[in-house]
Amino acid sequence: MPDILSIDALSKNYANGVEALKTINLRVKEGEILALLGPNGAGKTTLISTICGISKVTSGKITMAGHNIVSNYRAARKMIGMVPQELSLEPFETVMNTLRFSRGLFGKAPNDSFLKEILDQLSLHDRHKSQIHELSGGMKRRVSIAKALSHEPRLLFLDEPTAGVDVELRKDMWILVRRLRDEGVTVVLTTHYIEEAEAIADRVGIIDKGKLLLVEEKESLMQRLGKKQLTMKLQDPLKNLPSKLSDLEIVLSEDQQSLTYTYDMRIGRTGINKILSNLSECGIVIKDLQTKQSSLEDIFMSLVRETAA
Repeated sequence: MPDILSIDALSKNYANGVEALKTINLRVKEGEILALLGPNGAGKTTLISTICGISKVTSGKITMAGHNIVSNYRAARKMIGMVPQELSLEPFETVMNTLRFSRGLFGKAPNDSFLKEILDQLSLHDRHKSQIHELSGGMKRRVSIAKALSHEPRLLFLDEPTAGVDVELRKDMWILVRRLRDEGVTVVLTTHYIEEAEAIADRVGIIDKGKLLLVEEKESLMQRLGKKQLTMKLQDPLKNLPSKLSDLEIVLSEDQQSLTYTYDMRIGRTGINKILSNLSECGIVIKDLQTKQSSLEDIFMSLVRETAA
């Protein structure tokens, strides 16, 4: 798929000397879900604000579907929908009027049938006449997404879309994001929920201290950097690790009831057969075997620790 958003050598410095973004280079493909993952203060919101023109670029270039975000701001911004982390809705306005007003701001002709379709997709079809203050927090979050979609953007930014919502609503939001992607909307979301990126992203970008550490296909990233652990539950407690196993990366648990072996999935020969053979020769009986693959959280924490070192 072609790139819908191109960012080249983007930097953002504040007047107090803080370097919020450090030479960011990024390509966002049309029709994908890209999750920008990072801790609070990593630069996720600053990056989105700069792309959307809310915050000025210090240096570098941002191009949205061929339009420069600075020199051709209006054309570029029309293609972008943004749902900020902090909800900003007029409390005494109705849901439908909120969408109408937002659509009009972008110069789009009135189209209530289209806006009702959006509300239907967001399970808000029966609340179009309700005032915003009458809605629950989860519904307000959905209205914010409907508002961002009202002018038919090609790229949707979701800044911490599930912050402060319950688990059930969070999963509903994941379904919605996937559906938007399937309908042709490119989605970039920021999150510090590891499971969110792992559940819905096509690609994952990891950002920390204003620096984009990597951007990669989620599955490729987990395969490239992930490790597996083999845990061997023992029939009887083992006081000491036999000499035949001492030169291998095997750890005896504190309760002496299990052995754990960590290995790299990229290596063709894992050494597991040798370990099992040596255990048998030593008369050690295995009661159960369990394997665990590194999660995206493990990979994220590893990369952040490496950067901090």
